[in-house]
Amino acid sequence: MSEKTTSGASGVSGASGATSAPLLEVDGVTKSFRVPRNAAGHNRLTALDGVDLRLGRGETLGVVGESGCGKSTLARVLLLLERPDAGTVRFDGTDPFSLKKKELLAWRRRVQMVFQDPFASLNARMPAADIIGEPWRTHRDVAPTARARETRVRELLDLVGLRAGDAFRFPNEFSGGQRQRLGIARALALNPDLIVCDEPVSALDLSVQAQVLNLLADLQQRLQVSYVFISHDLSVVRHVADRVSVMYLGKVIEHGATEDVFDRPLHPYTSALMSAAPALDVTGAAPRGDRPLLSGEIPSPLDPPSGCRFRTRCPQAVDKCAGEAPQVRARDGVPGTRLEPHEGRCHFPLSIEPVGTRSAGR
Repeated sequence: MSEKTTSGASGVSGASGATSAPLLEVDGVTKSFRVPRNAAGHNRLTALDGVDLRLGRGETLGVVGESGCGKSTLARVLLLLERPDAGTVRFDGTDPFSLKKKELLAWRRRVQMVFQDPFASLNARMPAADIIGEPWRTHRDVAPTARARETRVRELLDLVGLRAGDAFRFPNEFSGGQRQRLGIARALALNPDLIVCDEPVSALDLSVQAQVLNLLADLQQRLQVSYVFISHDLSVVRHVADRVSVMYLGKVIEHGATEDVFDRPLHPYTSALMSAAPALDVTGAAPRGDRPLLSGEIPSPLDPPSGCRFRTRCPQAVDKCAGEAPQVRARDGVPGTRLEPHEGRCHFPLSIEPVGTRSAGR
């Protein structure tokens, strides 16, 4: 992978040392949905609860967590498909939810999406050239002229590793990896600043996954596009992300530089996730019996546990965990890392306070 753009907590620093504001800022975003009332009488499902994120220009933010943690809802909020109940989203210093008509249309050009299923996200009745050019039908003011359109389609096909002759083929004539390349070309047609990638390689074979990931990295280096990369595959996230946010039941419970989160996790949930991920090289890995084990199922988001939401599955939970919601505790980045401080939402972060100093009980 190519070297990433250097970033900081309050901005992004390039090679020249200049600092600029983050491209994307999410502060305290909450989103809930009304659902049928359950046996306990609850009818509000909180998908996002006080989510904070930062994304710099030319940077990749990985978002990981189990199914139902709120990753897809977060993507929908970032794409303005859902309006948050509380909190703010700022894109390049502007609240996109406040925009109207032409300003909103112009904003939508700057944020695009690559979907999980490279076949379902493409119109099977349209050739590749029409699929790539489909965004220009809505955004007419930036669409190429009829004469330049064919040239631009060929440029985009070449950019994603497809041939000019592929412009006349239909989605069913492409392989899975080629279809995802076509979806990426469509996302690039409007020259976006941010692409939200929702499980973009999970439907592909492993060898094809590597090709698509390398393509995304190459495009980022050439175009300085930013990614929010949502995935359940930890090995993929480690390969592509500058920073990682770990979600659990609607909350970001850990955030930091990728190497910090993977190698020195602060939250017990993150530690369990990392230890459970398969690895070819287990040199220095903890023996199986020493790895953190989780018990029980994920609680219902309709009725989350009091205090720390992870406490019902945490092997190290104590009374304090049930009675008091943990605040974010930060640890300065390890010398040599380029990114913002490492943070965890836990009363007893693993790398700050030894387990032996905690009180027993639940």
